[in-house]
Amino acid sequence: MEQQLHVASGAAAQRNGLDRGECAGVTFSITELADEFGLTTRAIRFYEDKGLLTPERRGQTRVYHPRDRARLTLIVRGKNVGLALSEIKEILSLYDLHDGCETQNRVAVDKFRKRIAQLTEQRTEIDLQIRTLEESCARLEAQIEEQVKEARKSGVAAKAEAKPAKTKKPEKAIV
Repeated sequence: MEQQLHVASGAAAQRNGLDRGECAGVTFSITELADEFGLTTRAIRFYEDKGLLTPERRGQTRVYHPRDRARLTLIVRGKNVGLALSEIKEILSLYDLHDGCETQNRVAVDKFRKRIAQLTEQRTEIDLQIRTLEESCARLEAQIEEQVKEARKSGVAAKAEAKPAKTKKPEKAIV
């Protein structure tokens, strides 16, 4: 499934059916967000502890607004593509510059390109490991085949292929 990582929090709210006018007054509980994003409430509180989310407090209750929901969308997507929380936090903090998200988007593109380079390097390493393992399997399978042929020629195969006799467990002596 193709998943895009949009940076601007306002755009995220609009994509999710909330225009700026509808955002006023819309709130979410921690449980609603946890259910929607497939997270635990503890994970959401962890993101809050790390400064990634700043929900409103009403007594002991956390109240999340569409901006928090949009930020959580970006956090989850960032984690899914392998960004560190510190990188996600840096990207999110740039939203507050109020420059039309230009700086935020530029930093995000830079981080995404670096992550693409890391993943490409990992893919190259993984491809090499797969080739090495495939070659090893082919070589070992050829050796096994040759060993079986040799064993059949020498008559050892009959012994090797015979199943060992099942031994009966000794009965416990009644004392």
